[in-house]
Amino acid sequence: MRMTSGPKMRTWPHASSAAMKSSRRSDDKAIAVGPSDEAIGKARIARVILVGVAALPLMLCHAPTALAAPGPRGEQWWFQAWEIQNKVWPISRGRGVTVALIDSGVQADITDLQGVVLPGIAYSETGTQARGDGRVDSDSELGGHGTAMATLIAGQGRGSRMMGVAPESRILPIQASSQYNYPEAIRYAVDHGAKVINFSEGVGYRCTDSIQDAVSYAISNDVVIVAASGNDPREPDTAPGDCAGVLSVGALSHDLKIWEKSAPGRNVMVAGPGVSVGATMKDGRFRPNLNGTSQAAALSSGVIALMRSHYSAMSGREVVQRLVATAKDVGPKGWDKWTGNGAMIPYLALTAEVPHNARNPAYEKLDTLQGMAPDVPKTESPAQHTRAVANEKVQGGGSSTGLLLGIAGSVVGLAVIAFAARRIMGRTR
Repeated sequence: MRMTSGPKMRTWPHASSAAMKSSRRSDDKAIAVGPSDEAIGKARIARVILVGVAALPLMLCHAPTALAAPGPRGEQWWFQAWEIQNKVWPISRGRGVTVALIDSGVQADITDLQGVVLPGIAYSETGTQARGDGRVDSDSELGGHGTAMATLIAGQGRGSRMMGVAPESRILPIQASSQYNYPEAIRYAVDHGAKVINFSEGVGYRCTDSIQDAVSYAISNDVVIVAASGNDPREPDTAPGDCAGVLSVGALSHDLKIWEKSAPGRNVMVAGPGVSVGATMKDGRFRPNLNGTSQAAALSSGVIALMRSHYSAMSGREVVQRLVATAKDVGPKGWDKWTGNGAMIPYLALTAEVPHNARNPAYEKLDTLQGMAPDVPKTESPAQHTRAVANEKVQGGGSSTGLLLGIAGSVVGLAVIAFAARRIMGRTR
């Protein structure tokens, strides 16, 4: 499921934005000040304002860095298509969620990923013997495939200015590349706190019993597994994307066309951006115009991290149900083997009312395999979630609390400055 270079790219469907209205009030009343007092009054006001302005940085020192958060590069078209900055990030930025990246390792020392990559593990080529912590990218053919996927998920906007869709998530790097170490890699991710596992790679054959057993282990421990469908239409249904319970992802362009090399599959559930999706490589440089279901899978994992952060009490099964139920049909009518149930719409996945009995085909296949009746969870609505987390927000959970406190402090400080200025003006009349 390696990425390839290609050419540039109808607009992705999303909820229409409400027009923002602003008003401006003018006040033409002048303050009557005697000729000799005017200079004194102005001097005193200037001193108060200077002191107040100097103190403002202290008022804001505890506000989160979101006040000056970097934005995406111009080439990152999926930010606009998905309304990430305007609608998604005010709800979630992925805080508290670990995404395991089973790939070629991640170059943890590049500027765009500093402070993001946790110690993981690197397996030998054909076995399960550890040979490192995964924080070095071993890919010499493409220049850092694992690192590129990590920046799509959790890039910090520094260095090459590559921004991930879930910048407050963390990456657990696991270097693994074969049927021999995939099962162990999945179990390692589960046992080390991952809530999402991303496979932007795969093997050229069907799901094996050992990989399926590991997938079942992950799902039984409430971990969501995402995998690329593949980059060769002649090789459909390859592991781990075709394993029951895995969310397999196809690739779409900016104008919602199916990428010509996106592999079809009976287990494809959704599709994401995969054409002209650039990323930062292990040398720290941004490489534009890359194509592949690898990128579509990584961006999907980032979206699931956003969902798992926002709906922290929601099961992985319910998260996948919401993502699939809110996708927009873009291929042949209904489910199809290239785009599954359609294009992912992160904002809707985070906010839409989803019926508790909405289908969840990825997990239905697993239930059938295990001889179980499909488990239809009672999905938490956005209104219910708001009530459930109100207590957490009051106690300081989430970055929005710090932001509000910082802004409130600034408003109070400015009010004090204005009051002092009025007092001085009153004395100079």
